[in-house]
Amino acid sequence: MKNFSKYSVLTLIIILVGCKEEIEKPKVIYENTSKERSEPKIDTSKILVADLPVQMEGTSVLLFPIGEFTVANGTSKTKYSSSERESFVVSNSNEYEITGYLSNFKFQQIGSDSLKILTDKPVLIERVTYLKSIADKTKKQFLVYVLEDMDSNKDGKLDSNDIKDLYISTIDGSNFKKLSVEFQEFIDWNVIDSQNRLYFRTIEDINKNGAFDKDDKVHYQYVDLLSKDLKVVEYNPI
Repeated sequence: MKNFSKYSVLTLIIILVGCKEEIEKPKVIYENTSKERSEPKIDTSKILVADLPVQMEGTSVLLFPIGEFTVANGTSKTKYSSSERESFVVSNSNEYEITGYLSNFKFQQIGSDSLKILTDKPVLIERVTYLKSIADKTKKQFLVYVLEDMDSNKDGKLDSNDIKDLYISTIDGSNFKKLSVEFQEFIDWNVIDSQNRLYFRTIEDINKNGAFDKDDKVHYQYVDLLSKDLKVVEYNPI
């Protein structure tokens, strides 16, 4: 019984240490103490499926969310089947937002059969929001994306453990543009209708320890949604 107890305690310590190491894993790994972008590669072995199209109210474009075919435990499959553990659903949507872990989007104008792809680069799109209030006021139709576009922790895959970025495009996927700065972690955003501005925050890893915490610098920025080039302006409210 004594040996069993010692074994159990040792096992528990190993598990706790392992969990601690996993939690403390850096979100960014810098090579040669410099900021080098690690480009993720497209995994051609993945099976991609598209959800049924979504049309945002007041628009003339269909959005097709595209994601990886998965099973209940999150692993990918090599073939299709009708098992209850498998799912063909890759996104969730409400009135003005689509969420999931998506690989891309395709867009189709109403009355056309042609499809336009959002990007040819590897990305993991977690949330897409239609700026309905801005569209109602200005007739300009934008989509805002929260996604990962870089293997920042250099673990060989693109997932939610990498740096989050903020992007914007028009409703048909055109002018897909990155708003957040490279190697800065996106925090949050909101729209102020009275100013036609999209405000957002990012955090910079100024001590280059691979984590984003209280010792780092928060950046405050906005975009004038009526401007032609959607230039990002930094401001300092502190």
